[in-house]
Amino acid sequence: MVAAAPSGKQPLPDMMTSIRIDKSGQVEIVDQLLLPHSVAWIPISTPEEAFDAIKSMKIRGAPAIASLAALSLKSYLSSSSRPSFASGEEAVEWVSKTCDYLQSSRPTAVNLGEAMDRIRSTLKQSTGADPENVVEKVKKVCEDVHEEDLERNMEMGRLGAEWLYKKRAGNGKKSLKVVTVCNTGSLATSGYGTAIGVITALFENDQLDTAYYAQTTPYHQGSRLTSLELTTLQIPACMICDTMLGSLFQHEDIDGVIVGADRVVKNGDTANKIGTYQAAVLAQRHSIPFMVVAPVTTIDLSLSTGADIHIEHRPSVEATQVRGLNVETGKLSVVRITPEGVGQGDKPWQRVYNPSFDVTPAELISCVVTEKGVAERKQGEKSIDVSSVC
Repeated sequence: MVAAAPSGKQPLPDMMTSIRIDKSGQVEIVDQLLLPHSVAWIPISTPEEAFDAIKSMKIRGAPAIASLAALSLKSYLSSSSRPSFASGEEAVEWVSKTCDYLQSSRPTAVNLGEAMDRIRSTLKQSTGADPENVVEKVKKVCEDVHEEDLERNMEMGRLGAEWLYKKRAGNGKKSLKVVTVCNTGSLATSGYGTAIGVITALFENDQLDTAYYAQTTPYHQGSRLTSLELTTLQIPACMICDTMLGSLFQHEDIDGVIVGADRVVKNGDTANKIGTYQAAVLAQRHSIPFMVVAPVTTIDLSLSTGADIHIEHRPSVEATQVRGLNVETGKLSVVRITPEGVGQGDKPWQRVYNPSFDVTPAELISCVVTEKGVAERKQGEKSIDVSSVC
């Protein structure tokens, strides 16, 4: 896929993608657990296969998992193996239950719930319709969920880059140094990316000096995917461990921390990949703008504060093992990095605290960027009016 940059200048190099659809309509995803050393495409034909891919983190990124869930439903409804519905009501009931099932795969990411709600809304408008009419309407919504994401990302990239450059450029400074956490690029979305979309827009406009990307927990491998994407785009970048952020902020003139989100609630509190909160604390200590970049589908006005966000905890094994390339054999390996028994029982010494996300309070966030604009936190206030950009 070749994506034109938001400025309309020369097209960027081919971007990686986590989802592809062949001419026959077969949906495939790249197994992100094997990246960056091995690229393996997995066919996804049923909601059950999508559930497994999302739950096991073969695909990750709030927009991407919403797209896959919707596309898996469309694919299955287009296949000869789908149920035969005797009535429109029967079709509505089956689709509704399938939406509930898919949504349960990653409860923290609001994009998935928003996508399923769009389908549910279509079901409510299909009362009395014949079954095939219901199926066709649902398939159209599923397709829209996927296709609309790329356009949103490119607009966010443009808006976010403009906001940060206006804030930090000047007095002889023409290019910025920025930090990001986890992966928010084309692999985590339907294309271009959210936070990495802003970085890409800065780069394309010759406004980027260096993009630093923080390594979080071993299994999440966000920095490895970010490294793969930035290398593909030939963007100047540098990997750091999240424990080194404080040192980086002390010794480098960092212009902004740019992150994505799995859920942004009414007051601006934001759930994102574990490690984001501490980056925000350190950014405020060093007077560095902290930006959250996410589509309107990530904003959840039904929740008042971050205390209401359900935080998913991952299996203990994910914090006790790492997967990578064995430099001696040249093959992929899984290696235990903790003593035997840790994460394998309920005894006090075996327990593992392994949340996927943390919540960053709005008072630590400088602005929230969506495709509809930039909501900036006003000086002295502890919340952000995100309703203005959704």
